[in-house]
Amino acid sequence: MQKKIKSALISVFYKEGLDNIIHLLNKLEIKIYSTGGTRDYIEKLGITCIAVETLTTYPSILGGRVKTLHPALFGGILAKRADTTHISEMKEFNIPEIDLVVVDLYPFEETLKNTVDEELIIEKIDVGGPSMLRAAAKNYKDVVVIASKKDYNLLEEILKQQGETTLAQRRMFATKAFDVCTEYDNAISNYFNSTAFITPFNKYKKDLRYGENPHQHAAYYGNLEQAFIQLHGKELSYNNLVDVDAAINLIMEFRQTTFAIIKHTNVCGIAQSADLIKAWNAALAGDPESAFGGVLVCNKAVDAATAMAINEIFFEVLIAPSFNNDALLMLTSRKNRIILQHKESDLPGLQFKSLLNGVLIQENDNGNYSDWKEVGGRESGTEKNEEKEDLVLANIICKHLKSNAIALVKDKQLIGKGCGQTSRIDALRNAIDKAKQFNFNLDGAVLASDAFFPFDDCVKIAHAAGIIAFIQPGGSIRDVDSIEYCKKNKMAMVITGMRHFKH
Repeated sequence: MQKKIKSALISVFYKEGLDNIIHLLNKLEIKIYSTGGTRDYIEKLGITCIAVETLTTYPSILGGRVKTLHPALFGGILAKRADTTHISEMKEFNIPEIDLVVVDLYPFEETLKNTVDEELIIEKIDVGGPSMLRAAAKNYKDVVVIASKKDYNLLEEILKQQGETTLAQRRMFATKAFDVCTEYDNAISNYFNSTAFITPFNKYKKDLRYGENPHQHAAYYGNLEQAFIQLHGKELSYNNLVDVDAAINLIMEFRQTTFAIIKHTNVCGIAQSADLIKAWNAALAGDPESAFGGVLVCNKAVDAATAMAINEIFFEVLIAPSFNNDALLMLTSRKNRIILQHKESDLPGLQFKSLLNGVLIQENDNGNYSDWKEVGGRESGTEKNEEKEDLVLANIICKHLKSNAIALVKDKQLIGKGCGQTSRIDALRNAIDKAKQFNFNLDGAVLASDAFFPFDDCVKIAHAAGIIAFIQPGGSIRDVDSIEYCKKNKMAMVITGMRHFKH
């Protein structure tokens, strides 16, 4: 059954490609109803249109949230033209028939790509648009509905044929409209499901200066006061918080006096000593270049002597369980430097990562090793008393480096590391080069790997550099290659049975 279009309602967010349709509607003397910005656009084309407000007798209210939700409008869309009761009621309430509905929806998914500001995102949830599309699609026997600019060309062809449509065409357009609404609702549902875990933290929401880069909006959901007290400095940024999280997760692994330096979530310097200042000096010596602008963390009270040594370099954040008065006075001499007092707390039980419009959840990696299995050419600790302690330290450091990761430790000091490499050999070469860059003697050093050695190439390279002991999870079908090389060359090798990938 063919129907001729006599009136149209147009309300779109995107105006591109609308010109031809407006001119064709005008040429066919089809009455046009429109809203806000769309009406302004049509009138600038020199075409007369009727404001929706003249039907509803209400202006756009609540900041534009309500402008089309009215019986005078929906009656004209939903009325069955063959139902005498409907027609009678339309005459009684002065409701005009609307034969064509051209509506697109607020750009919800596009907004998600450009901001994390929930208020902006929520305001891009369209209410009136989907309602009009559903109403028109429901009444497809009498109404043509265009839900996407992708169908403008089809609509133009119809208008060029005197604006008449078949029942099959109207049903086809209705199907497309319901598809658009379904995809739109799914996007909104996915957003709410993916952010559901932050709901308990809404009252703690903190807008940040920006995200990972200045053009990215960012916010933090959570209670920072549970982890630390900020004693001094500017507000924490997105990158500060990411590094602070990495620093706290690392330092909570240790009971012995430890000082560490974090850069872009990776450990670039760490050392242990009975005296905090010695631990600081050794940590800094591990990579003084990377320490510039880093996040510093220790697990003992900062005294004046240590503060004086720290004060000589530029850093972003310093985290410690407490500070002596003289130390704090010295460290707060610079306005923007962030000083945090870390509170006693447990390591987090869960980790969250957002991706693909969803959230990954996993247990925190709180393990060190499930077993300590000596498989090398000698038992660890037989050449150096500190060797076992160095292996333990290296294994923990490796756990906190991005994969692929290698950590070189000597005398409770990180002397070289390679991280974030696509090849384990490259990670090892980077670690050796870093040690040589700062004139460390690798003779007697130990090596930790976050995952197994698939071949014996790494142990051969390390042996040639002077490394004498290894700690790794094992699990390769060719573990025996590395083990046999260690046995042949009387080097220690410990297999832990626990991998520590960090992506």
